[in-house]
Amino acid sequence: MAGTSVHHNLLLPQPQEHHHHTKGITSIEQQCISLLKNCKNIQEFKQFHCLILKLGLEYSSLCTGNLLSTCALSSWGSMDYACLIFQQIDGPDSFEFNTMIRGYIKDMNLDEAIMLYNQMLEMEIHPNNFTYPSILKGCAYLHRLEEGMQFHGHVFKYGVEDDVYVQNSLINMYGKCGKITQSCFVFEKMDEFDRNLATWSSIIAAHASDQMWSECLSLFQELTSQNCWRAEERVLVSVLSSCTNLGALDLGRSTHGFLIRNLSGLNVIVETSLLDMYLKCGSLVNALTILKRMKVKNQWSYSVMISGLAFHGYGTEALRVFSEMLEKGFEPDEVVYVGVLTACSQTGLLEKGLDFFKKMTADHKIKPTIQHYGCLVDLMSKAGKVKEAFDLIDNMPMEANDALWYSLLDACRVHQDLELGEQVAEKLLNLNSQTPNPYVILSNMYAKAKKWENVALTRREMGQKGLMKTPGFSIIQVKRKAYKFVSNDIMWAHCKELSDMLYQMEWQLKFEGYSPDTSEVLLDVDEDEKRERLSRHSQKLAIAFGLINTAQGSLIRIVRNMRMCKDCHNYTKYISFIFERRIIVRDRNRFHHFEDGNCSCKDYW
Repeated sequence: MAGTSVHHNLLLPQPQEHHHHTKGITSIEQQCISLLKNCKNIQEFKQFHCLILKLGLEYSSLCTGNLLSTCALSSWGSMDYACLIFQQIDGPDSFEFNTMIRGYIKDMNLDEAIMLYNQMLEMEIHPNNFTYPSILKGCAYLHRLEEGMQFHGHVFKYGVEDDVYVQNSLINMYGKCGKITQSCFVFEKMDEFDRNLATWSSIIAAHASDQMWSECLSLFQELTSQNCWRAEERVLVSVLSSCTNLGALDLGRSTHGFLIRNLSGLNVIVETSLLDMYLKCGSLVNALTILKRMKVKNQWSYSVMISGLAFHGYGTEALRVFSEMLEKGFEPDEVVYVGVLTACSQTGLLEKGLDFFKKMTADHKIKPTIQHYGCLVDLMSKAGKVKEAFDLIDNMPMEANDALWYSLLDACRVHQDLELGEQVAEKLLNLNSQTPNPYVILSNMYAKAKKWENVALTRREMGQKGLMKTPGFSIIQVKRKAYKFVSNDIMWAHCKELSDMLYQMEWQLKFEGYSPDTSEVLLDVDEDEKRERLSRHSQKLAIAFGLINTAQGSLIRIVRNMRMCKDCHNYTKYISFIFERRIIVRDRNRFHHFEDGNCSCKDYW
């Protein structure tokens, strides 16, 4: 989800090691250990340490071991003080070394942990199945792949490769370091009966980190058939993220139902993940129901709702939620303000957006990031102020990235400012000359201006660099199966049912007054060829497929990879009226809700 991740590797369960010197415990030692558990801060702990010394128990391995683990691992502990205790131990064993390593990893100090590990080896103390889960956790959190791979080798050297906690830690480490193949290798090598919930959590989270959403869902379905399954937050959030990123609403609903059946209640993190899933899958009704039922809301909940409403084009409602958030006493952060500025951009509230940008810095002391400037550029560009947007980018306190220049270049295309578009395209190509997008947009601008020689030159330069235009595609899900349609794809031309439906749609649209907007076809061809090409746009193919394969009156949902063209937008408005269907299309920039011949964007997108 944007700006938030709950796949923290620190949630991975760890084996619990206990000191082995337990024979002949005296009553005074037992009393001291009992008192030690009641320490609430480092000051109380130091007083207790003085008592241990006064009683002459500093040589008691049991007392020393418990002192060390309390100081190193408590939330209020101090590794500096723990280090002093450790240095006083004569001949520390694996328990003391492992405790110190865990303490340093808790503080994310991997370098000190590695130094202790090396000292352990120098003293010929063998690492064990309690050593590696801790140190691999540090490698995972800090993305230290090279060290993680070295420790993987040591796992075999010291014979703990079959320990389930070590295996889980390796899966997690490789996943966090972006090496999904190695994560899967460790997972596949495990005995099926050894895999526990933490194993499945780690492998699902690893796939989620690598944005392999379909695989996440497959693994989740496999997990729920296992005896070890119980609802676990880390898994659930990964699965909901998968549904969100795939736009798989039916699967998301099934997962939601599964949660209701298997959990007595949902916490704010899972509820917010559900909220995010419904919003990004285009189901505002379900999202608003979740929001209404949430007993506890946090800043993230409000941030998701503001961004979601903005993405759907409901800017006024998003700003109303922002006002509610402030009334409830939540302080907005930079992520919230990205949503607020996006809401203004999607609904054309230029003055309000500029005002919010000022309040962000003046009232909430938030330093603008490149994302905030990106929202401003988009806001100004959509309002036709492309030259002012160009000046804003030029005067930013940081270097502009390609996203900002792309936003401005697309605005130059929409508003037909060819001169400025050429300048912006040049800046983009200076940033990254190995992407086809600047060439494609500039070529389209030349074509719109009927400068066919410039079109040919631009495409020739693009071809010489071996760059290919990304084809537009649309995805529709029918009966839990996704179908992908590519613009001008001849594969579907042989499907008579689809061809007949396209013909029927076109005939009925013409009867209602629809006329194809051939200005969208940026090729030097005749009008008939232009109309033919428009008829094979991926969105129209997906709509036809949806009309054939879904019940009369049911909702059609489509996800596409590019901004919707004017002709497809107008075409879909007509279809929603003639066939009496609600159609929701998620394009690259936002959601469009079509109903009764109208769109939620009010033709502003």
